[in-house]
Amino acid sequence: MAQIKRKTLLNILLIGVVLSFFVTPLGHHSKLLLMELFAFAPSELPQGERPTLASYDWTLKDASWEFFNFRQSQDRVVVLNFWASWRLPCLPELRSMQALYEDYAGKVDFYIITDEEREPVEAFMEEHGFTFPVTYLIIGEPSPVETQDPPRSYVIDRNGAIVVAEEGISDWDSRKVRDLLDRLLRQ
Repeated sequence: MAQIKRKTLLNILLIGVVLSFFVTPLGHHSKLLLMELFAFAPSELPQGERPTLASYDWTLKDASWEFFNFRQSQDRVVVLNFWASWRLPCLPELRSMQALYEDYAGKVDFYIITDEEREPVEAFMEEHGFTFPVTYLIIGEPSPVETQDPPRSYVIDRNGAIVVAEEGISDWDSRKVRDLLDRLLRQ
């Protein structure tokens, strides 16, 4: 029996590590950790480049599956987050959104929005310990913002200007976001 060369052994180990990253729970958790490490606070749009919502007339469903209108948030600071339980980048983003929600609930209106069915969403929320209220998107209902390809998030000021429009994962539990919300709440 021939001895395995050191280089061959290292190659086999490297292939094993790469495969474990893609097909084991260790890989799943590693990907989440990497996403959290490389997620940055969302960027504020420059003052002159902030679009304004055309309308607040937008029907959604609350966590009890009851219809309501987004007009209830007119003249309020709003955080919108579109997510899907099956999109891996949404989980670390929702963790940071949960921390932000815990500190700003009641001061800022949070809409953590999905287009999924209620039962799997409730299971997902329970599994991850999320307590923010879930809002359900009504498919086909005109929206004042782009809702496709979650994660996607917005911060809207009291005048309806979109201050942050972020596509992809962001770290919402940051000093930068908190400073922005505090400033918007004072205006």
